[in-house]
Amino acid sequence: MITYIIRRLFAAVLLLFIVSAATFAIFYLFPRLVGGTPETLATRYVGRAATPETVNLIAHKLGFYDPVYVQYGRWIKGIFLGADFDAGAGIEHCPAPCFGYSFITHQPVWPDLLDRLPVTLSLAIGAAILWLILGLSTGTISALRRGSLLDRTVMTVSLAGVSLPIFFTGLLGLLVFSYQLGWTAPGGSYTPFTENPGDWFYSLLLPWVVLAFQFSASYARLTRAGMLETMSEDYIRTARAKGLRERDVNVKHGLRAALTPILTIFGLDFGLLLGGAVLTEQVFSLPGLGKYAVDAITNNDLPKVLGVTLMAAFFVVIANLIVDLLYAVVDPRVRLG
Repeated sequence: MITYIIRRLFAAVLLLFIVSAATFAIFYLFPRLVGGTPETLATRYVGRAATPETVNLIAHKLGFYDPVYVQYGRWIKGIFLGADFDAGAGIEHCPAPCFGYSFITHQPVWPDLLDRLPVTLSLAIGAAILWLILGLSTGTISALRRGSLLDRTVMTVSLAGVSLPIFFTGLLGLLVFSYQLGWTAPGGSYTPFTENPGDWFYSLLLPWVVLAFQFSASYARLTRAGMLETMSEDYIRTARAKGLRERDVNVKHGLRAALTPILTIFGLDFGLLLGGAVLTEQVFSLPGLGKYAVDAITNNDLPKVLGVTLMAAFFVVIANLIVDLLYAVVDPRVRLG
């Protein structure tokens, strides 16, 4: 077990290195391959309103005329040791971990990411709890009552949840539950948990429900398919023949064995959400990582986009590492060695 954990940690570090190199290449190398210039890249640091002289000056000061591998090494060094940037009016220090420095806001990216992370974390955890409860329970009941009216109803609702885009259900939820009925908070009314837990829960209730509706639909269909496959296995018939209670057979043997693919998908979904629930945060005007990334793209602020991308990659890798370790707990047939 210890050997497996060490091996997976090493693989996670290697994967993060590959992701960082690939991300850096997308933003810095590929534009050159399609005819971009250092000045073109510099415009993503200074915004669209900068003069050509300012753009050329920034391109030289940031070393965009250096080879790409030199720029990548300098960027990696900044993450671990910090970096200094010449903003024109003086040298600005970006302390480690330095994920970049925004020349538009004149602020390091890392503090902004930490400031936005609690919002995205609150949204992701609350929605994940809801969609797991709803998805697993409805999927299990639907599988055990295959062909019934309840089964068809659950699958119809699940199909609607998968098909309807979140910006439609989110805006519809705001219109009905916030502005007409007044049951939930309107968009843009987020309250930090440390200030008022009650207002925090109230402000996130509708985003949780809307986000969970979309994901729980997929998990219900996946749980149903897994349960139908598992309940036809020989060991399920053996468990019934031994006289075990039907509830123990369904939950401890059937559902537990069907959770392995669900864990895999959950690791990907939850990791991506921690990197920013872009559409949900944009619809409800939540100041999280997703909205931060959208605003950065709108303002042509490359360092912020790069920072969010790397943080999202980190969460996906860590979430999948945890999922790999949970396999042996959920399914005894899996052995980690």
